[in-house]
Amino acid sequence: MALTKKQIKQLRGMANKLNPIVQVGKNDLSENAIKQADDIIERRELIKGSVLAGSGLTAQYAAESGEYVALARRMAMKAGYGNPSVLGAIAPENSLAAFAAACEAGYGIELDLQMTADGEVVVVHDDDLMRVAGDPRRIKDLTYDELTRIPLFPTDAPGASKAAPLPGSLEKPPLVTTPDHAPEGYYQHVPLFADVLKVVAGRVPLIVEYKFEDNSKWDPRDVELMEKGDALLQAYSGAYVVESFNPAAVNWYKENRPEVCRGQLSWWPEGKDAPTDPVALAKEYAAGALVFDWISRPDFVAYDWKGGNSPQVRLARFMGAVPVSWTVRSRDELAQCVDWFDHHIFEAFVPDER
Repeated sequence: MALTKKQIKQLRGMANKLNPIVQVGKNDLSENAIKQADDIIERRELIKGSVLAGSGLTAQYAAESGEYVALARRMAMKAGYGNPSVLGAIAPENSLAAFAAACEAGYGIELDLQMTADGEVVVVHDDDLMRVAGDPRRIKDLTYDELTRIPLFPTDAPGASKAAPLPGSLEKPPLVTTPDHAPEGYYQHVPLFADVLKVVAGRVPLIVEYKFEDNSKWDPRDVELMEKGDALLQAYSGAYVVESFNPAAVNWYKENRPEVCRGQLSWWPEGKDAPTDPVALAKEYAAGALVFDWISRPDFVAYDWKGGNSPQVRLARFMGAVPVSWTVRSRDELAQCVDWFDHHIFEAFVPDER
């Protein structure tokens, strides 16, 4: 059973008087850290931990993600994935186990579609596997058969935000190859979109994002992803909406499937994530200003949660689009943007029931 907000506040107050015993370092929530916590909790009623500089966990994530990870593991096991003896990740992000866990918990799902080297539509967020599997190779350069033999977070404990690099992954060029055989024991891999739809089976609503390597371009491979992804959705009986950062993808639905609720993902490009190419940057600024919305006419606009009070979001509402925030990762972030958006895409914490 999840703790109430009042109980969490009470425990934090009690912990203020304690010194940290468990420390999370550059290996994030390692097996040693979990074992240490288990051993200590048997002797004490309450322990305090700290997150050291160099950890992949942010302070907010570390403070609130424990409940989130525990819920995901519990719900995944309820759905038949893993067991308590599995020390590593049972329901890593964008895995069949994670989607089954979300269904068991009753949460809607936002997921990302990409296409493999052999033209299969798979569900994965990043355009490479470095963060989730320690493998720097790109999704578009791997076949689905190869992806089935690459475990997500293979040596990492539950809650890790970044997978440990595989041997040879940091070399220039990388010296990583796909194993000839599937690894032993329990693991999850990048799934087919078709298999995800079978697992969800209409139990919760879906937000389906079409993901592209370059949102400033539109080529035959992009059209192929749209057509294959939509064909799977047409055969699906559950509730869903679609979205993309690429205005051409949103317009594709306006032209080909206008009855489907469609959304424009957007942000104001700045910092290290902004494109370095001047032309691509100009197109990102145009998309961030939602200037293409006059063409694609999205039903909703999913905007970076920090931009809720921006002219762009106010303009979107004026045009009749529903404003949705992305991606909220703590209760504090939710409190900051709740007045500006009608709906929220969240991860890494369990929101209070409303």
